Amino acid sequence: MTAPVRRPVRRPVRRPFPRHWLVMALAVVLAAPAPILRLLLVTGAIAELPSVPSVLIFGSSIVAAAFLITWASETAEKDISQGLALAAIALIAVLPEYVVDLYLAWTAPGNPENAQLATANMTGANRLLVGVGWPMVFFLFWLRTKSGALRVGGHDAFLGIIFLGAATLYNFVLPIKGDISLIDSAVLFSLFGGYIYLVSRMPAREPELVGPASTLGSLSRGRRRGMVTLLFLYAALSIFAAAEPFVEGLKDLGEQLGISEFVLIQWFAPLASEAPELTIAAILASRGRALAAMVMLISAKVNQWTLLIGSLPVAYSISGTDIGPLPMDSRQVEEVFLTAAQSAFAVAIFASLSISSREALLLLGLFGTQLIFTDPAVRYGYGGFYLLLAAFVLFQDRHTLPIVFREARQPSGKAPVMSTGPPEGSGPRGRTKKPSR
Repeated sequence: MTAPVRRPVRRPVRRPFPRHWLVMALAVVLAAPAPILRLLLVTGAIAELPSVPSVLIFGSSIVAAAFLITWASETAEKDISQGLALAAIALIAVLPEYVVDLYLAWTAPGNPENAQLATANMTGANRLLVGVGWPMVFFLFWLRTKSGALRVGGHDAFLGIIFLGAATLYNFVLPIKGDISLIDSAVLFSLFGGYIYLVSRMPAREPELVGPASTLGSLSRGRRRGMVTLLFLYAALSIFAAAEPFVEGLKDLGEQLGISEFVLIQWFAPLASEAPELTIAAILASRGRALAAMVMLISAKVNQWTLLIGSLPVAYSISGTDIGPLPMDSRQVEEVFLTAAQSAFAVAIFASLSISSREALLLLGLFGTQLIFTDPAVRYGYGGFYLLLAAFVLFQDRHTLPIVFREARQPSGKAPVMSTGPPEGSGPRGRTKKPSR
């Protein structure tokens, strides 16, 4: 008699709780103190917080809310048209930078000291993106491929380069004038509108979501839209509530420590607001999508270099009794010039269709060392050196400029493909050789 065959018992598979929900829950908790404490402060239920706790608590809320906005913005691309998504996301994604800058510009008519700080966060955020974000993406690409050059491709990348170049050329006017006027706002807003319009005409494609955004994107349409709306509203409330105490706390902290409040607002605040963009870019690059990460940072740079700086005189004029330009002191003139010069070098790099290891090191090295020197003559020297490098790179790779304009005019509708090795026909620096006739 044979023994009965025992069939293995099938136990139900228990799916692990997605860690991305835990990450989002943590961000929600960290963003919560800002609106709660601000309400208690306004009603007089609690006394004003000391500068250090104020900076840490409200700064953490801004960082957490910025992550929530980034995840919600990426997920929203699944449910609305590409043109509307690009316009909305471009506006929402820079909200953390707007809050600090616009608060200073808004209060400048009654507090002239804030007028001197109005462009601090804007210039810091712009230089941080190029001086840290772009080299970070390249070196993560190099760790995966050991290639000495990351080739740029794709209609959206070339459009970003062209509009970034146009905005950079125009922004050299601002240090010459010594102010930012509503005319400047109109020009910069027009550049931003043209960029969004042309990018929105690209054929739609399914967004590739990473991190918590991928978990949100996997929900049913109704739940996904509801979650995205709630995250937008909650994060915006937290950021607006944190703006004033965070900025004032930074100013008080600088006074206590003997550190320039301009330096704190220029560098500490952008570290908080830029953290989500840099984190997402690092995730994309580490997963083999370095070009997509670079395109994202180029788009962020275009948004900040047009829309953000153009908003400052608007806030200044609306909050004041007279409609007039936002004045810049000598320090602001110096910072805007240095930021424009760095942008010129960055545009020249990508106008050559690739970024090499030497160029990435130059971007990082020049950004890091310029933080040490505060003497205006030295910093103007840095700006001049950026411009010399830009002129040299553009002259060396002048044959690639027609390619950039041609590709920008002919959208393929395909997502850019990352080059896993040196560009075809490249020289030792990864440069594309001049095409034969």
